[in-house]
Amino acid sequence: MKITYSVADLVPHSGKMSLLSTIVDYGDEWLQAEVHITLDSMFADAHGVPAWVGLEYMAQSIAAWAGLQERLNGGKPKIGLLLGSRKYICNTDYFALGQTLMLNVHVEMRAENGLDIFNCEIRGEGIEASAMVNVFQPDDADKFLPGAVT
Repeated sequence: MKITYSVADLVPHSGKMSLLSTIVDYGDEWLQAEVHITLDSMFADAHGVPAWVGLEYMAQSIAAWAGLQERLNGGKPKIGLLLGSRKYICNTDYFALGQTLMLNVHVEMRAENGLDIFNCEIRGEGIEASAMVNVFQPDDADKFLPGAVT
């Protein structure tokens, strides 16, 4: 039986910078999360949330997958770094208020040095977005972000 995790259990972001709403499901190489777009959502305006924020939704879904791996191995989530993406394609300029987005992230490549590549998708009513996302999770984040890790 799978353990149910909250976003706070898996992602080291807090407050308004924690953008995911729920962890829906997960497996060894993938994770599915939801984002509910509301007027209180970070970056929201009268049109909704700009579609470029979808890249951060993808990155936080990857962070949730990485945090899950840490939890399953008896650890706690660590800081990771978004290095970049290839071909972020989205069929809209905004994610509309009241919309629920389904995020799917799947491991494409993992390197022993902490560099990983994920295939990411966002789906919602009339929404399709995708990207290949490159991330880095160092063993010691303080070496890369001195003083930022407590």
